Amino acid sequence: MGLVLYHGSYASVAKPDLSFSRNNLDFGKGFYVTPIKAHAVKWSARFKRRRGQGVVSHYTVSDMAVLTREASVKIFETYSEEWLEFIIACRRGEDDSNFDVVIGGIANDKVFDTIQLYLDGLVDKTSALGGACV
Repeated sequence: MGLVLYHGSYASVAKPDLSFSRNNLDFGKGFYVTPIKAHAVKWSARFKRRRGQGVVSHYTVSDMAVLTREASVKIFETYSEEWLEFIIACRRGEDDSNFDVVIGGIANDKVFDTIQLYLDGLVDKTSALGGACV
């Protein structure tokens, strides 16, 4: 059957399209998906409020082993110092890693606020990671 991934947007997206992506996101410019349908539904609801419509598209990855062999894949198993540094580089537009796929947790509102405190020099890296892990 494979792994089903979901994408929340204002329109149905038959095939991932980077032309609609913004720069300086958690994992850089890209097409963001989640294996958790409720997260995509929640994201699409933001578009519904702004544009009057929210749509959840879905995709099936038939073989993750093939994907990881044929693409440049970075996996963050946990919120870690490496994860934090990667997100900060991406948000600053300083990432030059060129991964095809990045897998890991992105920053929800609470984590985003914690990272911003770190970027502003108001908390240290250990505190930022502590806030990301909640």
